[in-house]
Amino acid sequence: MSSSSSPDEVLARKGRLKQRYDNEYRLVAGCVPYRVKKDEGNPCSLGDDRGQVEVLMISTPNRTDMVFPKGGWEDDEDVYQAACREAMEEAGVKGIIDRTTLGHWVFKSKSSQQSSSPRGACKGYIFAMEVIEELESWPEQATHGRRWVSPGEAYQLCRYDWMREALTALLERFSMIEAVGSAQKLTDQNGLYMMLQTTSDGAVALC
Repeated sequence: MSSSSSPDEVLARKGRLKQRYDNEYRLVAGCVPYRVKKDEGNPCSLGDDRGQVEVLMISTPNRTDMVFPKGGWEDDEDVYQAACREAMEEAGVKGIIDRTTLGHWVFKSKSSQQSSSPRGACKGYIFAMEVIEELESWPEQATHGRRWVSPGEAYQLCRYDWMREALTALLERFSMIEAVGSAQKLTDQNGLYMMLQTTSDGAVALC
Protein backbone atom coordinates (compact mmCIF):
# COMPACT_ATOMS: atom_id res chain seq x y z
CA MET A 1 0.00 0.00 0.00
CA SER A 2 1.31 3.42 -0.87
CA SER A 3 0.86 6.85 0.66
CA SER A 4 0.87 9.90 -1.53
CA SER A 5 -0.55 13.34 -2.14
CA SER A 6 -1.73 14.70 -5.45
CA PRO A 7 0.03 17.77 -6.90
CA ASP A 8 -3.39 19.03 -7.98
CA GLU A 9 -5.82 19.86 -5.21
CA VAL A 10 -9.00 17.81 -5.43
CA LEU A 11 -12.11 19.40 -4.00
CA ALA A 12 -15.08 17.55 -2.55
CA ARG A 13 -18.29 17.80 -4.50
CA LYS A 14 -20.86 20.08 -2.91
CA GLY A 15 -24.56 20.59 -3.43
CA ARG A 16 -27.20 18.32 -4.93
CA LEU A 17 -27.64 19.61 -8.47
CA LYS A 18 -26.45 16.26 -9.87
CA GLN A 19 -27.97 14.12 -7.12
CA ARG A 20 -29.64 10.88 -8.21
CA TYR A 21 -33.09 9.97 -6.88
CA ASP A 22 -35.26 6.88 -6.97
CA ASN A 23 -38.68 8.52 -6.90
CA GLU A 24 -38.36 10.57 -3.70
CA TYR A 25 -35.47 8.59 -2.21
CA ARG A 26 -32.07 10.27 -2.38
CA LEU A 27 -29.50 7.68 -3.52
CA VAL A 28 -26.22 7.39 -1.65
CA ALA A 29 -23.17 5.12 -2.01
CA GLY A 30 -20.40 4.19 0.36
CA CYS A 31 -17.92 1.52 1.31
CA VAL A 32 -16.18 -0.31 4.10
CA PRO A 33 -12.48 0.27 3.35
CA TYR A 34 -10.28 -2.61 4.47
CA ARG A 35 -6.75 -3.95 4.28
CA VAL A 36 -5.20 -7.31 5.07
CA LYS A 37 -1.98 -7.24 7.05
CA LYS A 38 -0.43 -10.30 5.46
CA ASP A 39 1.59 -12.90 7.29
CA GLU A 40 5.15 -12.90 5.98
CA GLY A 41 5.41 -14.99 2.85
CA ASN A 42 1.69 -15.76 2.94
CA PRO A 43 -0.26 -13.45 0.63
CA CYS A 44 -4.03 -13.35 0.96
CA SER A 45 -7.03 -11.58 -0.48
CA LEU A 46 -10.79 -11.31 -0.03
CA GLY A 47 -12.16 -14.73 0.79
CA ASP A 48 -8.84 -15.94 2.24
CA ASP A 49 -8.76 -15.75 6.05
CA ARG A 50 -4.97 -15.79 6.38
CA GLY A 51 -3.62 -12.51 7.72
CA GLN A 52 -5.18 -9.80 9.86
CA VAL A 53 -8.08 -7.75 8.50
CA GLU A 54 -8.42 -4.11 9.51
CA VAL A 55 -11.09 -1.62 8.47
CA LEU A 56 -10.79 2.12 8.05
CA MET A 57 -13.25 4.36 9.88
CA ILE A 58 -13.64 8.12 9.86
CA SER A 59 -14.43 10.57 12.61
CA THR A 60 -16.74 13.57 12.61
CA PRO A 61 -16.59 16.69 14.80
CA ASN A 62 -17.78 16.43 18.40
CA ARG A 63 -18.41 12.67 18.25
CA THR A 64 -16.48 9.77 19.80
CA ASP A 65 -18.09 7.11 17.61
CA MET A 66 -17.10 6.65 13.97
CA VAL A 67 -18.55 5.92 10.54
CA PHE A 68 -17.69 4.49 7.14
CA PRO A 69 -17.44 6.89 4.17
CA LYS A 70 -20.63 7.44 2.18
CA GLY A 71 -22.42 10.24 0.37
CA GLY A 72 -24.61 11.25 -2.53
CA TRP A 73 -24.59 9.24 -5.77
CA GLU A 74 -24.56 11.71 -8.65
CA ASP A 75 -25.90 11.43 -12.19
CA ASP A 76 -22.52 11.56 -13.97
CA GLU A 77 -21.13 8.44 -12.24
CA ASP A 78 -22.11 4.86 -11.56
CA VAL A 79 -22.65 3.59 -8.03
CA TYR A 80 -19.13 2.12 -7.81
CA GLN A 81 -17.53 5.39 -8.87
CA ALA A 82 -19.66 7.21 -6.31
CA ALA A 83 -18.54 4.88 -3.51
CA CYS A 84 -14.88 5.26 -4.50
CA ARG A 85 -15.20 9.04 -4.74
CA GLU A 86 -16.70 9.27 -1.26
CA ALA A 87 -13.88 7.13 0.14
CA MET A 88 -11.33 9.50 -1.41
CA GLU A 89 -13.11 12.69 -0.33
CA GLU A 90 -13.91 11.65 3.24
CA ALA A 91 -11.15 9.16 4.11
CA GLY A 92 -8.36 9.98 1.67
CA VAL A 93 -8.04 6.46 0.32
CA LYS A 94 -8.17 4.79 -3.10
CA GLY A 95 -8.59 1.13 -3.82
CA ILE A 96 -10.30 -1.78 -5.52
CA ILE A 97 -14.03 -2.00 -4.99
CA ASP A 98 -15.89 -5.29 -4.89
CA ARG A 99 -18.93 -4.85 -7.11
CA THR A 100 -20.97 -7.29 -5.07
CA THR A 101 -22.74 -5.02 -2.61
CA LEU A 102 -22.51 -5.69 1.11
CA GLY A 103 -26.16 -4.69 1.23
CA HIS A 104 -28.43 -1.71 0.85
CA TRP A 105 -30.26 0.21 3.50
CA VAL A 106 -32.93 2.89 3.78
CA PHE A 107 -32.21 5.87 6.00
CA LYS A 108 -35.13 8.00 7.17
CA SER A 109 -35.03 11.27 9.06
CA LYS A 110 -36.39 11.37 12.60
CA SER A 111 -38.63 14.27 11.63
CA SER A 112 -40.39 12.05 9.10
CA GLN A 113 -40.48 8.80 11.09
CA GLN A 114 -44.26 8.98 11.48
CA SER A 115 -44.75 9.48 7.75
CA SER A 116 -45.17 6.70 5.21
CA SER A 117 -43.76 8.96 2.49
CA PRO A 118 -40.19 8.40 1.29
CA ARG A 119 -39.65 12.18 1.21
CA GLY A 120 -36.44 13.03 3.05
CA ALA A 121 -35.22 9.42 3.07
CA CYS A 122 -32.13 7.92 1.45
CA LYS A 123 -31.33 4.57 -0.13
CA GLY A 124 -27.72 3.62 0.49
CA TYR A 125 -25.59 1.01 -1.32
CA ILE A 126 -22.49 -0.11 0.56
CA PHE A 127 -19.50 -2.00 -0.89
CA ALA A 128 -16.21 -3.48 0.28
CA MET A 129 -13.10 -1.66 -0.91
CA GLU A 130 -9.56 -2.99 -0.59
CA VAL A 131 -7.36 0.04 0.07
CA ILE A 132 -4.24 0.28 -2.07
CA GLU A 133 -3.33 3.94 -1.57
CA GLU A 134 -3.56 6.37 1.35
CA LEU A 135 -3.37 10.05 0.48
CA GLU A 136 -1.43 12.41 2.73
CA SER A 137 -4.14 15.03 2.29
CA TRP A 138 -7.74 14.74 1.14
CA PRO A 139 -10.66 17.10 0.47
CA GLU A 140 -12.54 16.65 3.76
CA GLN A 141 -9.54 16.16 6.01
CA ALA A 142 -10.54 19.16 8.14
CA THR A 143 -13.76 17.45 9.24
CA HIS A 144 -12.95 13.75 8.85
CA GLY A 145 -10.01 12.08 10.53
CA ARG A 146 -9.29 8.42 9.74
CA ARG A 147 -8.26 5.43 11.81
CA TRP A 148 -7.45 1.78 11.09
CA VAL A 149 -9.13 -0.53 13.60
CA SER A 150 -9.70 -4.23 14.16
CA PRO A 151 -13.14 -5.68 13.36
CA GLY A 152 -13.92 -6.05 17.06
CA GLU A 153 -13.08 -2.40 17.74
CA ALA A 154 -15.06 -1.35 14.69
CA TYR A 155 -18.20 -2.98 16.10
CA GLN A 156 -17.74 -0.92 19.25
CA LEU A 157 -17.16 2.32 17.34
CA CYS A 158 -19.90 2.04 14.70
CA ARG A 159 -22.39 4.86 15.08
CA TYR A 160 -25.26 3.05 13.42
CA ASP A 161 -26.56 -0.50 13.37
CA TRP A 162 -26.56 -0.66 9.57
CA MET A 163 -22.80 -0.15 9.67
CA ARG A 164 -22.41 -3.18 11.90
CA GLU A 165 -24.50 -5.16 9.44
CA ALA A 166 -22.26 -4.03 6.55
CA LEU A 167 -19.19 -4.96 8.58
CA THR A 168 -20.67 -8.36 9.33
CA ALA A 169 -21.28 -8.90 5.61
CA LEU A 170 -17.63 -8.06 4.90
CA LEU A 171 -16.33 -10.40 7.59
CA GLU A 172 -18.50 -13.21 6.30
CA ARG A 173 -16.48 -13.03 3.11
CA PHE A 174 -13.36 -13.61 5.18
CA SER A 175 -15.04 -16.30 7.33
CA MET A 176 -14.15 -14.20 10.38
CA ILE A 177 -17.47 -13.90 12.20
CA GLU A 178 -16.47 -16.22 15.07
CA ALA A 179 -13.31 -14.20 15.65
CA VAL A 180 -15.26 -11.12 16.68
CA GLY A 181 -17.68 -13.04 18.88
CA SER A 182 -21.01 -11.47 19.65
CA ALA A 183 -19.88 -7.87 19.18
CA GLN A 184 -22.19 -7.54 16.19
CA LYS A 185 -25.16 -7.80 18.58
CA LEU A 186 -24.40 -4.41 20.06
CA THR A 187 -27.19 -1.89 19.74
CA ASP A 188 -26.88 1.81 19.13
CA GLN A 189 -28.85 3.57 21.84
CA ASN A 190 -27.24 6.98 21.50
CA GLY A 191 -26.77 7.28 17.74
CA LEU A 192 -29.00 9.07 15.28
CA TYR A 193 -30.14 5.86 13.63
CA MET A 194 -32.63 3.44 15.14
CA MET A 195 -33.46 0.07 13.61
CA LEU A 196 -37.04 -0.39 12.48
CA GLN A 197 -36.85 -3.78 10.81
CA THR A 198 -34.34 -6.08 9.15
CA THR A 199 -34.88 -7.82 5.85
CA SER A 200 -32.77 -10.03 3.63
CA ASP A 201 -31.92 -6.96 1.56
CA GLY A 202 -30.87 -4.63 4.34
CA ALA A 203 -32.41 -2.48 7.03
CA VAL A 204 -34.83 0.37 7.37
CA ALA A 205 -33.45 2.95 9.76
CA LEU A 206 -33.99 6.43 11.10
CA CYS A 207 -31.32 9.09 10.78
